[in-house]
Amino acid sequence: MPPTSRFGPRRCQPVPQEVRRTADLLERRWQLSILYAALTGALRFNEFAEAVHGISPRMLSERLRDLEAAGLVQRTVLPTSPPTVEYRLTARGRRLAPVVEAMRAYAEG
Repeated sequence: MPPTSRFGPRRCQPVPQEVRRTADLLERRWQLSILYAALTGALRFNEFAEAVHGISPRMLSERLRDLEAAGLVQRTVLPTSPPTVEYRLTARGRRLAPVVEAMRAYAEG
């Protein structure tokens, strides 16, 4: 029997697939921290490593690949000696800024 309120029966809406896919990506450990670092200026691997305390280099590499595959981060190899790799948020990645900021503001109380 569906839940009821004083106004009659209520029906909860199923979670949309788009919300579930986004949550699946962002629920992975370290993803939001890496996005926050990117939003605040991190570009190079070592900058991310410094900003995201406790993440191993292997995990950081894996998570950056995940974000790249999801179209949130673009990886660019610069023709320097030795080669330099930079990671920049794509337009799609920057669209998550309000979500990350809302989470930060919520935590402040």
